Amino acid sequence: MIDRDVSERLGRLETRLGRLEALLGELNDRLEHASGGLADARAGIQDWVTEYVSLRLQQLVPETCEHAPEPAVAEGPVLPGTRLRCTDEVLHRLGRIPIPFVRQMVTQKVAETARAEQVALIDVPFFERAATF
Repeated sequence: MIDRDVSERLGRLETRLGRLEALLGELNDRLEHASGGLADARAGIQDWVTEYVSLRLQQLVPETCEHAPEPAVAEGPVLPGTRLRCTDEVLHRLGRIPIPFVRQMVTQKVAETARAEQVALIDVPFFERAATF
């Protein structure tokens, strides 16, 4: 009776090992066929990274991207990082913002609003209205 149990267990074990061997062979075949796909995947990832970096650079440095030309800047101070004219008082108020990140956000918000409303000169009343989030 003990020999019979051992024989049955060995038979089940051999069956399981046969299935495992078949799965490993199938996996090996897939890996061999995927080697050409690896080069395609690498090229796809490189293309995606190149496109992503290009888009991020356009967002970070918009004045170097292709946009409609802005009107020529007349003499006087300009809003930092833009070509938009502003008054000395606006520059003074921007300089009083102690956190550079917040100062940059306020400048961007004012610049976007000025462009949208086609404002030629950013004065204190416009600055106060546009800088409100």
